[in-house]
Amino acid sequence: MLVFLWIFQIAFLDTCYTLIRQAQVQRYASQITSSIKSGENVDSAISSISRENEMSVFVYDSSDEIMTKEYGSEFNNPSGLRDINMHNVYSYYKLAEDNGGQYITTSSVNEEKVVFSGVDNVEASADELPDYNSGFRMKEHHKHAQNLIYAEIVKLNSGNERFVLVTALITPVDSVINTIRVQLILVSFVFIVFAIILAFIVSRRISRPLVEVNTTIKQLARRNYNVEFNSRGYLEVNELSDTLNITRRELQKTDNLRQELIANISHDLRTPLTMITGYGEVMRDLPGENTPENVQVIIDEANRLTNLVNDMLDLSKLQSGAIELETEQFSLTDEINDIFQRYTKLREQEGYNITFKYDKNVYVNADRIKLGQVIYNFINNAINHCGEDKTVIVTQKSTDKRVRIEVEDHGEGIPEDKLEYIWDRYYKVDKEHKRGVIGTGLGLSIVKNILDLHGARYGVKSKVGSGSTFWFEMDRI
Repeated sequence: MLVFLWIFQIAFLDTCYTLIRQAQVQRYASQITSSIKSGENVDSAISSISRENEMSVFVYDSSDEIMTKEYGSEFNNPSGLRDINMHNVYSYYKLAEDNGGQYITTSSVNEEKVVFSGVDNVEASADELPDYNSGFRMKEHHKHAQNLIYAEIVKLNSGNERFVLVTALITPVDSVINTIRVQLILVSFVFIVFAIILAFIVSRRISRPLVEVNTTIKQLARRNYNVEFNSRGYLEVNELSDTLNITRRELQKTDNLRQELIANISHDLRTPLTMITGYGEVMRDLPGENTPENVQVIIDEANRLTNLVNDMLDLSKLQSGAIELETEQFSLTDEINDIFQRYTKLREQEGYNITFKYDKNVYVNADRIKLGQVIYNFINNAINHCGEDKTVIVTQKSTDKRVRIEVEDHGEGIPEDKLEYIWDRYYKVDKEHKRGVIGTGLGLSIVKNILDLHGARYGVKSKVGSGSTFWFEMDRI
C-alpha cells in the first residue's frame, strides 16, 4: 500500500495534474462555445469561468480576414493572454483549422513577477519597478510553469464564425511533491511501526490456538480419542476446532467399528472353519463317519463362508461405485412371491409363519437382482429376530405413483438410541454371537447402498419388546 502511494503521489502527480487541467479547460471551453451558439449570457459565462477557474478567455470574430475581439476576461496571473499577440492568435487559428477545428498545446512561461509588500501591495514587471522605501521586494521565478492553450473554431447557425482562445497556468508541483514526500515519510514510519505491532499481536493470537490444535492432533494420531479440541480464537480457528472434534468422534466410531469387524469376522470365519476341520478329521479318522449328514455339514459351513465373502465383496463394490444398475421393468409383486418359494421348507419344518399381503400386482423399473437382494435381506433379518411366535409379515402398499414394501417381525425390537447405527457396516445391535442368528453385520449396509442407487426412501420403525418394521418406498410404473 505504501509503495502504491509513493508511486502515484510522487511519480505520477505532475502527469495526473496536467491531464486533469487539460480536461478542465476543454470542459469549460465547451460551455463557452455552447453559450456563443445560443447567444445568451456569453459575457457573464466567460467572466464566471475565468474568475472561478483561474483561466483567461477571449472570443474573436473570425468571420472576416481580420479578427476582432468580442469578449475577453483575463485572469490576473502570469499565464494571461498579454503574452499572446495577434500574430500568435492567427497562428493558433491556423493550427485549429488544420486540426479539424480544435487545438490544444502547452508553452513555457519565463516571466519574473515582483511583489512589493508594505503599506500597499503592488505588482509590476521587473522593468517597471518603482522605488518603495516602505516595503521590500520578493522575486518569484516561474521557470518551469507552462501555459495550457486551447483554441476552437465555432461555426454559428447564421454562417458566421467565432474563434475561442482559452489559456490556463499549469504551475509546477515541486513544492507540493516535497510536502507530500515529507508527509509520506512520516506516514510510512507510523504505519510500518503499527503494522509490525499489529502483525505480532495477530500472529500470536492466531498461532497460539493453532499450536494447541497441532499438539492435540498429534495425540489424536496416536489413537488417543479422549482428547478435546477447545482452541478458540478467530472464526476460522473455532470452525477448525469444531471440525476436528467431529473428525475425532468419527475416527473413534470407525475404530470401534473396525474392532467389532475383527471380532465379528474372526468369529464368523472361525466357527465354520472349525466345523469343517472337525468333521473332516472325524470322517478321516473314524470308520463309518463318512456319512451324507457329515458331508452336508461341511457343505453348509462352506456355503456360510462363501456368503460372508460375497457380502464383503458386494459392499466394497457398491461403496466404490463399481456396480451399475441394470434396470428393467418387472412385477415387484411376482418377484416377492418368487422369493417366498425359498422359504417353503423353512415354514414346513421349522414352523415359521411368513406371509405376504398385497392388493394388486405392481410394476417397477429397477434392477431385479439387486432389489431382490434387498427384500431377501429384510426377510432374513426378520426371521433371525422374529421372536417366539416365528411370525414375519411382508406387506405391499401402493398408490398411483409409489409403492411401499414393509417387512414386520414381533421380536425383541431395537432401542431408539441404536436405530441410527443399524445401517452402518459391521454394526450389530446384539453384540453376543448366537449360533442361531446368522449374520456378519453387512446385510443392512448392502441394502442401504442398493436403495441409495435406486433413489428410494427407506427406514425402520421399532419398539423394544414389540418388534421392528423395515420398509422402503420407490416409484412405480
